[in-house]
Amino acid sequence: MTPDEMKKLVAQAALEYTKGHAVLGIGTGSTVNHLIDFLADVKGDIEGAVSSSVMTTERLKKVGIPVLDLNDTGPLEVYIDGADEVNPHFQMLKGGGGALTREKIIGAASRQFICIADESKAVDVLGKFPLPVEVIPMSRSYVARELVKLGGQPVWRENVVTDNGNVILDVHNLTILNPKEMEQTINNIPGVITNGLFAWRPADVVLLGGPNGVRKLEKR
Repeated sequence: MTPDEMKKLVAQAALEYTKGHAVLGIGTGSTVNHLIDFLADVKGDIEGAVSSSVMTTERLKKVGIPVLDLNDTGPLEVYIDGADEVNPHFQMLKGGGGALTREKIIGAASRQFICIADESKAVDVLGKFPLPVEVIPMSRSYVARELVKLGGQPVWRENVVTDNGNVILDVHNLTILNPKEMEQTINNIPGVITNGLFAWRPADVVLLGGPNGVRKLEKR
């Protein structure tokens, strides 16, 4: 089974969590794209979706699902998104697609966060995947110097501007043993909008696609 087939399998399994909810929070990325394709078949049951990126917005509209503003919807019942890494505590490293800030906002505004990924994204310790940090453009060099002090090697993601008009530093070579502490420390650096650690607001359910099907992990 190819990685893409695993993503498709796990996206299909996530449909179970959309039932009975008229408004959905929808993330960004290749696994979520499969979910949107599946949602197109049941769009009659959906009033609309809150989107985490311009890319997702375009895809939702293309399949005929209205895109709503989070300011108008209020709290969401469910948010479904992928991850670049997820640990046994359901804490995630996200933002490879550059949508981390909006993803974090929608995740915080949702009662239930469903993480969908192929099983290669399951790790014991976060940090092998470079940690994205969204920063205000004028602060890029300053924030990079501060990230070096934390033991990381920040690399500017050149020619990339986020949907919010900011830039991204990808921090390499971090072994993140205390994700909550690291998330808070980086967010306290002036100029940082947010970083890709989802430790304070982890997933509630993790669905992992693999050659043997979908493994469902839920918090006790």
